[in-house]
Amino acid sequence: MPQIYQRLLTTVYPERQQNNDPKLRKYWWLFRRSNEQVRGAIRNLPRFIVTVETAKHRIFSFVEALTKPEHKLVVIGSDDAHVLGVVSSNIHVKWALAQGALLEDRPVYPKSECFDPFPFPLCGEEEKHRIRTLAEELDAHRKRAQEKHRLSLTSMYNVLEKLRAGETLTEKDKGVHDRGLISILKQLHDDLDAAVFAAYGWPTTLTDAEILERLVALNAQRAAEEKRGIIHWLRPEYQNPTGQSAAQGTLNLPPKKSATKKAQGSAAPAPKGKIPWPKSIAERIRVTEQALHAAGHAVTAGELAQRFSRAQPKDVQEILESLVAFGRGHRNGDTFSV
Repeated sequence: MPQIYQRLLTTVYPERQQNNDPKLRKYWWLFRRSNEQVRGAIRNLPRFIVTVETAKHRIFSFVEALTKPEHKLVVIGSDDAHVLGVVSSNIHVKWALAQGALLEDRPVYPKSECFDPFPFPLCGEEEKHRIRTLAEELDAHRKRAQEKHRLSLTSMYNVLEKLRAGETLTEKDKGVHDRGLISILKQLHDDLDAAVFAAYGWPTTLTDAEILERLVALNAQRAAEEKRGIIHWLRPEYQNPTGQSAAQGTLNLPPKKSATKKAQGSAAPAPKGKIPWPKSIAERIRVTEQALHAAGHAVTAGELAQRFSRAQPKDVQEILESLVAFGRGHRNGDTFSV
């Protein structure tokens, strides 16, 4: 539009012509940085997850694909409500508060420290469906209150915080509570927290210190698994499109070039044909778990046995049942999954 071009010509052009960077002088109307890494992570997604980098309350929301996030927004390149639900849970918020920083009295969410190393739960489709349902309800509930009553998320969560602390609400707070249905917001968060605890297989009675202790231990376990080539991808079609056995850190989305190169250098080449069935139990457990992750969907012991040379379905079945007992797999009838 001519009006927009004139605005750029009168405000941006003079400043850019004084810049030492010849590229900025030549392409003066473009952004300084196009952030192709973020653009690649959200390309072709109908929506993605964002949180404000520095904020009083750690809130994650879906935004539509047409949104162009600015530098104060942290972007998570996923349209999966399961991811939204997990990061919106008290478990992740406690982790983020411990891992992040403070700007005066406001928590800061550096993605490389708060999201990338966070160990997501390995759970079955039933648990994921429950988390997805609650996360969609939570996101829709907040958006309705924002649109219908012009309420800000900060005002809504200020009242929610007072409800949780048992504080007396002011008349202004009561107005926000009634228009934003904050008691329902609280119930949605409580139900979501319970669903995420169940996905981890943890009791809801854990203290904050116990939550962090378990997350740190789980992070160390995932790091050890990655060294063995077992990667728990959040978006395998984006993070691992070629189906390699290992390519990056567990939760890097999008992956950093340096981390990718390091992991690829240490990864074993993808096997061709059937995998040799090891003699030792320890090696059988390792390759079975790796094959289960590579399958990407629920399989029977017989189907998984076909991936190995000279493996008996009953032997694979026994190892799969052990993985389930150790919390490293899930069983649904005759099928197994991660």
